[in-house]
Amino acid sequence: MDEIEVEAVDSLDPGVARDTAEYVLYGGKGGVGKTTMAAATALASANDGTATLVVSTDPAHSLSDTLEFDVPSRPARVREDAPLWAVEIDPDDALSQAGMFGQDGGFAGGLDSLLGGAAGDTAEDAAMMPGADEAAAMQLLLEYMDDERFDRVVVDTAPTGHTLRLLELPEVMDSMVGRLMQLRDRLGGMMDGLSGMFGDGDTADEDQFGDLDAVKERVQRLRAVLTDPTRTDFRVVLVPEEMSVLEAQRLTDRLDEFGVPVGTVVVNRVMEPLADAVDVPDEAFVEPNPEGCEFCSRRWDVQQAALAEAQDLFREYDVKRVPLLADEVRGERPLRVVAACLD
Repeated sequence: MDEIEVEAVDSLDPGVARDTAEYVLYGGKGGVGKTTMAAATALASANDGTATLVVSTDPAHSLSDTLEFDVPSRPARVREDAPLWAVEIDPDDALSQAGMFGQDGGFAGGLDSLLGGAAGDTAEDAAMMPGADEAAAMQLLLEYMDDERFDRVVVDTAPTGHTLRLLELPEVMDSMVGRLMQLRDRLGGMMDGLSGMFGDGDTADEDQFGDLDAVKERVQRLRAVLTDPTRTDFRVVLVPEEMSVLEAQRLTDRLDEFGVPVGTVVVNRVMEPLADAVDVPDEAFVEPNPEGCEFCSRRWDVQQAALAEAQDLFREYDVKRVPLLADEVRGERPLRVVAACLD
């Protein structure tokens, strides 16, 4: 096997991943290991004494399997000996509970009130609207980011396309709310006149339009958080294959357009000895053997080409490598190994 330059960490003691960002988001193509990275980072952060919440916004959740804990749709404490919480955002639950517009009916009720019945009366009706689930997830995510119980929030995002829609949402919502606020201003005098003719001025419509100011403030606050490099670190995950590298490049380019700070690119499942990346003197790990396995040799050649391309494309980022493990990454011990590689 060709030599690869990697920097081994000192140990696997708790706290190996000492993140400083308040919000760490993992994104990338589906199946590259975002959940593993998020769970490992959150676990190491909690082991370091930082109150940490790990959030999955991917509709196809696997966080429960990775943590070996039945993660609910509301933040629940995973460990008693470390301040670690987890939540899997359920799209249907988010639609009914997020309360995007401050209405009693949640997301669906708020849209229905503001748009004159166009959204329908149920979460199922609201779900038919493009971006409704991302909007509800955004609202819950902002709620968790504001939760005083947590000093750090680690997010396992949905695959690239869903993630980009989530990041585009503040702009979409800002535009929509801006138009509704303009409509409110234009109709303000008319509504006052109608109120004087047919009732008092304390109308439901005024209350509904008044909520737009709060919505606009929430959208602006989320954008401010996501684009603040002192608070947010978006980490792009890929595997050493050409298609994955190219998609990761497109994602980093789009994130740059949004002003979202990307600090780290993680190359997962690299067929290199684990001992080259992390100090594991007391344990033996099964390693790929390109010298005696033709399949391993061919896969290593593919990875070498992809790694070279990734090193060239992502020169400006902190590139981390996580070796391919023979066993599935589930539970604390393998997650601590992964966290050590990310440190």
